[in-house]
Amino acid sequence: MSIAVCPGSFDPITLGHLDVVRRANRLFDVVVVGVARNAAKNALLEAEERVELARAALDDDPELAEVRVEQVPGLLTDFCRRVGAAAVVKGLRGGADFDGELPMALMNRHLSGVETVFVPGDQRYAHVASSLVKDIARHGGPIDDLVPPAAAEAVRAAIAHRA
Repeated sequence: MSIAVCPGSFDPITLGHLDVVRRANRLFDVVVVGVARNAAKNALLEAEERVELARAALDDDPELAEVRVEQVPGLLTDFCRRVGAAAVVKGLRGGADFDGELPMALMNRHLSGVETVFVPGDQRYAHVASSLVKDIARHGGPIDDLVPPAAAEAVRAAIAHRA
């Protein structure tokens, strides 16, 4: 049985993330969405809420009903070992994503032997990034066509709470 992890901070999960998970689900027997904390990022949503929002988004899509969502407590390579993953699946929107992801892929392979599979993002979502979604929402702009409904509500609520 082939197992893959789709990791990310998912702050918030976007339609682009779901596209990558959907395609990973077609390539691997088991897919685990790994919601990670990124110390370099100032998260809007708490990790537990990001896990719940990812689960809600997957539950809304019958094709993704079997995909698991778990929090990554530490190193991605340790998480991959624990779940038995042979691969990490990452979406790429363009060359800048590849430049950022390649060193991580090489380090993950160095640390654990886990391979990274890069999936080109659907061009419909090439402009969608969690950071842009949050920025648009902070300025009262529309985000409903960029993220699942529950994520849009959570982002707006978190922004209103911090105001």
